Amino acid sequence: MRYELTDLRLFLAIAEAGSLSGGANAVHLTASSASYRLKNLEFAMGVPLFKREARGMELTVEGAFVLKHVRSLLAGVERMHGEVSGFASGLKGSVKLFANSSSLNGFIVPSLGRFLSANPNVNILLEERSSTTIEAAIAGQEADIGIFAGRAQSAGVNATRYAVDELIIAAPLNHPVVDSSPVRFPAVLDLDFVCMNRSTSNFMFLRDMAKLAGKTPKVRIHVHTFDAALSMVEAGVGVSLVPRSVAAGALREGRIAAVGLREPWARRELTLVTAAGSPPSPFVEQVAGYLLDDPIVAATREQD
Repeated sequence: MRYELTDLRLFLAIAEAGSLSGGANAVHLTASSASYRLKNLEFAMGVPLFKREARGMELTVEGAFVLKHVRSLLAGVERMHGEVSGFASGLKGSVKLFANSSSLNGFIVPSLGRFLSANPNVNILLEERSSTTIEAAIAGQEADIGIFAGRAQSAGVNATRYAVDELIIAAPLNHPVVDSSPVRFPAVLDLDFVCMNRSTSNFMFLRDMAKLAGKTPKVRIHVHTFDAALSMVEAGVGVSLVPRSVAAGALREGRIAAVGLREPWARRELTLVTAAGSPPSPFVEQVAGYLLDDPIVAATREQD
């Protein structure tokens, strides 16, 4: 059985891209070279790893089993390189982080800005994911660190309480709903809403909670950032469901008002997870530690 790390990296890239050409591009190989290497890997393994279909490459049952081990093996190689390079040149490497939109915009981005300024040899691959998918992704070693709303349920992750936040209704200062705070969520669903982009975890959560209440949000506009949403609220376009951490600046400046929600899900317990079963690399440990020790983040845990 003979194959190289390049073959395994190619296999992982094809699995993630869903196509041979996409995987080849990701590891800087030509399509013909990638095809040759994949055939060699399948011959060495003795099983087909992909089903070739018109819409792309789909993992076989055997391929899905191999994928789990390849992710673990390549993560171990990255840890080795990180630890060895640490002896020579200090902290160096890259960290992949998945987070839901609330934690991303309310806490993580400001923390990472300070961290990256102080650690020029570390790169962060940051991706927004829905809270419901992050824990499984970290357990499957798709990323190094995950932060999501809720508590960890899987034995495949190491979990630490990260922060406590609250979902509120951001409203114009003179809006009648402000005088009714706190309110039940169904009561605000008849109001006009300013919403985040349809693909964001924030909007999907709003849509799902509204569906449970038997209603559909009255969306006036979808925007791409929380700053844009708060500007629309300030202008009187409508109300918006946002984390208090995200709205903190606008609330301090008196540009909008906060309406509390009398719903158990409005309180947001945020959890940080890393994969269990193998020690994280030194730079993953340092990034996770920095995120947890950020004074603004730590203060939310102390006030709870």
